[in-house]
Amino acid sequence: MEEFNRLINNQLKTMDKLLLLQSEIERCQDIEKQLLALEEESEAVTIQEEIQLKKQELKSIHEMFEKQTEEVIRYFQQGQAAIR
Repeated sequence: MEEFNRLINNQLKTMDKLLLLQSEIERCQDIEKQLLALEEESEAVTIQEEIQLKKQELKSIHEMFEKQTEEVIRYFQQGQAAIR
């Protein structure tokens, strides 16, 4: 049970990272829109680059979350098989 709790806690931490990064991306996109509206092209390009980096990081964290989910499911299934 300790291992299962550890796996779940790791997954919750990853989910927190996902949510935080997603909100950062949305904030950057809002800034990008404002810069484009003000015709600040050079600054808009900089924020667009930041958005792309954050999206790549988000993808990486999402993949980690999926692997953790698979690990939790595998662990749970093994535990269920041991009970039977």
